[in-house]
Amino acid sequence: MNDKNLFLLESYDYFLPEERIAQCPADKRDHSRLLFLDRQTGAYTDYSFENIVDLIPDNALIIANNSKVIPARIQGHRQSGSKIEMLFLEPAPLIEKKALIGKNAQHDTALRLARTEVLLKGAKRVKMGETLQFPEMNVTVLERHDFGKHIVEISYQNSLIPLLKKYGSLPLPPYIKREQGIQENDITRYQTVYAKENHIGSIAAPTAGLHFTPEIQQLLLDKGCSWEEITLHVGYGTFSPVRAEDIRDHAMHSEYVEISAQTASAVNRAKAENRPVIAVGTTSTRSLEGMAEAFIQAKKEAANTFFCYEDSERLDNTPFPAHGCFGYTNIFLYPGKQFHLVNGLLTNFHLPKSSLIMLVSAFAGYEHVMQAYKHAVTAKYRFFSYGDAMFIL
Repeated sequence: MNDKNLFLLESYDYFLPEERIAQCPADKRDHSRLLFLDRQTGAYTDYSFENIVDLIPDNALIIANNSKVIPARIQGHRQSGSKIEMLFLEPAPLIEKKALIGKNAQHDTALRLARTEVLLKGAKRVKMGETLQFPEMNVTVLERHDFGKHIVEISYQNSLIPLLKKYGSLPLPPYIKREQGIQENDITRYQTVYAKENHIGSIAAPTAGLHFTPEIQQLLLDKGCSWEEITLHVGYGTFSPVRAEDIRDHAMHSEYVEISAQTASAVNRAKAENRPVIAVGTTSTRSLEGMAEAFIQAKKEAANTFFCYEDSERLDNTPFPAHGCFGYTNIFLYPGKQFHLVNGLLTNFHLPKSSLIMLVSAFAGYEHVMQAYKHAVTAKYRFFSYGDAMFIL
């Protein structure tokens, strides 16, 4: 394809019959299908996910996102009594960090105020300045944006996270459309087995990890692989379509990332030893590449100054500072962009015209990815969050 066409949004469209969109998870996590793609040659092969143990190199460092999905959808009502539904678009831990404590509040009964973005369903007649009632929470509508998005001020006591865990429900993706709604097994299956309670906050699962079982993890460790984790709280932006005709004009959403000292050191060692780094999912990829890019830029800026830095690691070749790092990344990876760390990618099949299929195309090559997707449709793979997986190496 002409390089110029790689920047056209329409280039990332593909035909997908609606019946190929997975509505439920596979019977067992590791019984999903796996399409292996050689990114050098474009050759692809059909496997079962259980074969991932044989496909990942023996000395690889595997990086996974341990963020846990929070029940971010909550039911409430207007003062008139009409029902309304609210979905938090910003991860709850980040809302907590910026919440202000009311002047008259004391200790455990502290009233917290926070401004955040939400999706309101049933809000056509809601007026600006109107206050909506939700369990143990008041929500004042401040601004109305496109596609049902609103800026609101929420007021609640103590902590938002236990409140959502008590009253909220899982925010399954909009393309999962069932008459029966959320099922009992969604509570466990829309979480990875390694999701950490102390890292709860995502409003969407890092779905490439849904296929793993403790047994698969152990087999990978037994063969010599290493396993480390990062935290990226997945926001609603992961479902936001790219609308710019030239994808370079797309404003990428920001997501919060934490990379611990242990994980940073493991990545630094792996790169020094020329061992492959395998990212589980696009969220792990964006975390690694986004924070590495930020660190590289910081080192360049340090090298161009006349100041003396006691922290000599800032000027060496390590991808990350040894003490780890955290912050926001809005990295947008599309064909032509460079990958600094990731050598292999495990991922699900992504929506047409999404930033995620652009990321995969940047990693494996546009033509290779589109041919693999065409095969996956023909071979009746299951697509999106509860669907099958692709491993690119």
